[in-house]
Amino acid sequence: MLLFQLPEDVLFHILSYLDFRSLGRLSQACRAMCRFVNRDTVWRKIAKALLNTGITGNGTDIYPHIPLKDRVKIALNWREGSCKRAALLKWKTKLLPWLQLEGNVLFLAQDATIGAYHVHKDSGRLQRCPFQIYSGHSGDVCRFVLTDSYLISGGSDGKILVQSRTRNMLMMLSGHNQEVNCLDSKDVLIISGSRDRTARIWTLNSSFPRDTIPMYDRVWSVTISPSLSLQCVCSLGSEFRRGAGVLDMVFESPFQLLTCGYDTFIRLWDLRLNPRKCVLEWEEPHDSALYCMQTDGSHMIASGSSYYGVVRLWDKRQTECLQFFQLSSDLVSSPVYCLRFNCSHLYAALATSLHALDFRQSPNHVR
Repeated sequence: MLLFQLPEDVLFHILSYLDFRSLGRLSQACRAMCRFVNRDTVWRKIAKALLNTGITGNGTDIYPHIPLKDRVKIALNWREGSCKRAALLKWKTKLLPWLQLEGNVLFLAQDATIGAYHVHKDSGRLQRCPFQIYSGHSGDVCRFVLTDSYLISGGSDGKILVQSRTRNMLMMLSGHNQEVNCLDSKDVLIISGSRDRTARIWTLNSSFPRDTIPMYDRVWSVTISPSLSLQCVCSLGSEFRRGAGVLDMVFESPFQLLTCGYDTFIRLWDLRLNPRKCVLEWEEPHDSALYCMQTDGSHMIASGSSYYGVVRLWDKRQTECLQFFQLSSDLVSSPVYCLRFNCSHLYAALATSLHALDFRQSPNHVR
């Protein structure tokens, strides 16, 4: 009996003991074996252990349209730091840009407008001009978020704009008397934070805030739990040094929260445990503030530092930085104000440019 003539469940069990190199070689044995080995089920165990394959910690596959074998190839490049770099856009005036990536569309906030750019599927580059522009603020756009139906932005003019993505509709929310530094939205809820030392809760049914939460300092980052819980449970951490503000927050689950900020640490908090102490922490090795981060929902964190456009990749199973990329020149220092990534590309916005890292090289590990 030939190997590929074995019952499928027996063959799956045998292949589960092979690493990615052995699976790659086995797929070249014959056409029948190639078809079997290329199934996503064969590669799922390997993919769960690698970085940014789209398999989250709870088992969800966020890139089901891409074969898992191809994602494993790309994940090896993320681990090794093998990529092509490109400056996609440049501008003369220093700005505080912000990004959102949704499928093959990249949204970029520059000055008082937000442009939507098509991303070329093969190259990962942007079309020269945005196919849609969102405007309405009288000052810079500080933050914006996307929902299925709306683009919601906060600006230095203290206003929050809710703009429909499918029809000509704009709603203005007024309540903050200084710039809106941050906001988030889920379902019909919006939460915003401002330099005026308040966080406000809004709904899409009213132009006035539903609740106002006074804070003792400027609010730099807000995020809504996936459980949509709005109850104040606790204050996280203790004995932080002066000026250790949080600049970005990401929920990985209703109970796990990642934070980063001025004190150079990325911290993982489990809200079910002692709120005074984080579960894990990773320190930026050059004592730079961390302006932004994103997680793959499993093992990888990407962070943007305050000097020389440095992007770092972290494996949460290690304490040291895995890879780093310096995107700005030695003569010009700029923070990474925002970064976003998908399976194959990472996009980073600096003060005068937008950069891309393309990880779709062809490693020799998997064929």
